[in-house]
Amino acid sequence: MIGNFSFFLLFISVFVSSANAKEALSISPKTLNRSGDSVVIQWSGVESPSDLDWLGIYSPPDSPHDHFIGYKFLNVSSTWKSGSGSISLPVTNLRSNYSFRIFRWTQSEIDTKHKDHDQNPLPGTKHLLAESEQLTFGSAVGMPEQIHLAFGSKVNRMRVMFVAGDVEERFVRYGEAKDLLGNTAAARAIRYEREHMCNSPANSTIGWRDPGWIFNTEMKNLNGGVRYYYQVGSDSKGWSEIHSFIARDVTAVDTVAFMFGDMGCATPYTTFIRTQDESISTVKWILRDIEALGDKAAMVSHIGDISYARGYSWVWDEFFAQIEPIASKVAYHVCIGNHEYDFPAQPWKPDWAAYGNDGGGECGVPYSIKFDMPGNSSEPTGTKAPPTRNLYYSYDMGSVHFLYISTETNFLKGGSQYEFIKQDLESVNRNKTPFVVVQGHRPMYTTSNEVRDTLLRLKMVEHLEPLFVKNNVTLALWGHVHRYERFCPISNNTCGKQWQGSPVHLVIGMAGQDWQPVWQPRPNHPDLPIFPQPEQSMYRTGEFGYTRLVANREKLTVSFVGNHDGEVHDTVEMLASGEVISGSKEVTKITKLETVPASAATLVGKSESSVSWYVKGVSLLVMGALVGFIVGFLTHGKKVSSSGNRWIPIKNEET
Repeated sequence: MIGNFSFFLLFISVFVSSANAKEALSISPKTLNRSGDSVVIQWSGVESPSDLDWLGIYSPPDSPHDHFIGYKFLNVSSTWKSGSGSISLPVTNLRSNYSFRIFRWTQSEIDTKHKDHDQNPLPGTKHLLAESEQLTFGSAVGMPEQIHLAFGSKVNRMRVMFVAGDVEERFVRYGEAKDLLGNTAAARAIRYEREHMCNSPANSTIGWRDPGWIFNTEMKNLNGGVRYYYQVGSDSKGWSEIHSFIARDVTAVDTVAFMFGDMGCATPYTTFIRTQDESISTVKWILRDIEALGDKAAMVSHIGDISYARGYSWVWDEFFAQIEPIASKVAYHVCIGNHEYDFPAQPWKPDWAAYGNDGGGECGVPYSIKFDMPGNSSEPTGTKAPPTRNLYYSYDMGSVHFLYISTETNFLKGGSQYEFIKQDLESVNRNKTPFVVVQGHRPMYTTSNEVRDTLLRLKMVEHLEPLFVKNNVTLALWGHVHRYERFCPISNNTCGKQWQGSPVHLVIGMAGQDWQPVWQPRPNHPDLPIFPQPEQSMYRTGEFGYTRLVANREKLTVSFVGNHDGEVHDTVEMLASGEVISGSKEVTKITKLETVPASAATLVGKSESSVSWYVKGVSLLVMGALVGFIVGFLTHGKKVSSSGNRWIPIKNEET
């Protein structure tokens, strides 16, 4: 009888196993050759398929069910209703294997307390249907990834940084011919650890992943204006493909830069935080412009809110993979934003500064280690973390002196940053670099309805603006507000006639982050926040894009390029004589280092008494703002509606 009962239990267990084994999940190929290659994930045998069934993406492969790096609903496959389907997914090398799992999630199990950054319920993991074999990168797991350049410690140097999975020695080899990379430099390797993070999710098991080893070295003794070819890696671990760049030329007068803030990155899956689909277009158009330059040097300036990882480590990997096509060709420079740094116990946190936990517990560590900007500015974090770096620095390129500052650390008079800014601006050789461009994350001027930083802006006007005015700063660029806005030459909130004594301010935080603040309502138009715009605001729009700076000794031109068409929608020229010329929207040809003829523009010097100018220009300005707002809104609406997700992102009021 006992034998019969044992047989019965065996039969039941086999039957149950067979029932549970109906669902199958497979991947092809099982080994990828390089980061960014795609894997095809196929499933079958899903009974009574639901549009809540979902695919979880895991790395490391043994992560707990709720520690996925991302997910996709199975209904993105056209055949999902049959219980079978497939998804093709590009995969970034995280220096660990991947696995994939499919889950059944029911309407009754939706947990409204377990939400992502956009307040959408995160999918439940109670009912596992199937799990795939592991996906590997094979020998490619040790290949150098995330290659990016920055100007070196001297004009005739270029810094290169990259990530690899182990500390074994790596190198850069470079030369003036693609088939003759005769120069070699060893790269030093550093990394950061989980205990360096200061808050969750960065130091939690959900947010933390092995960041790999970050390698850093300089290519030296470069001849200015010459194209150099280079690759990074080692004989034992493999070499990257060959990239190239144009070395900075100390004798050059021409300057080309692509400048923006708040870009972030896109991911091929939904994750715990909002990602930035518009960043794809920003990178695409800038890459077009770099390739159009031919053998002219250029650089990129990303002024804060870099990856928006917010403590989810793998988002940094996705970001560097996305920017590598441009960052491996030109110097990619950054300054720190609130989403890199802010944390509850940061050393400098005055009540008026509205600093929070925007960095997701990173406390500036990934930003400090993954980038290496000129200079040696640093501030202690007050935690186990290494000091925060890349805070304030400067360099010359062509006819422009570029100064980067930190709005997240002490900028008040008497502090170390203030003294650096003062000394730097006072020491600029205006015969060599007639134009000075200052960049920081939070804006000194904006007409958005972003009120939390009002007191901070007043402190910037009180402490920093006098330095800008006294030292004739030409242009000040800011991010944080996810719009484009150009001001008149301005000082103490009053329009001037020339940039000398009244710098031109631009807000350029429109490169990817898709939460858009409304414009600040005016008292006499409380229900129409986009009309009319304040007199100091010359042009503003809700369109995504970036700015293109082109300068020589006589003129500095900044153009706003819209992502929806890749064309110029606003232009301002600053002449070495001090004049500011504005108003043309003609498409520019970057290869000519020119923008618009002076005859096509209007001299800026608008003040309250300039009624005639206002009457002539208001209709154009209003239409530009209105059209830009509508285009930006519709562009975002199209993105959301076509996402294919069940959940509609809710835009939180954040910057």
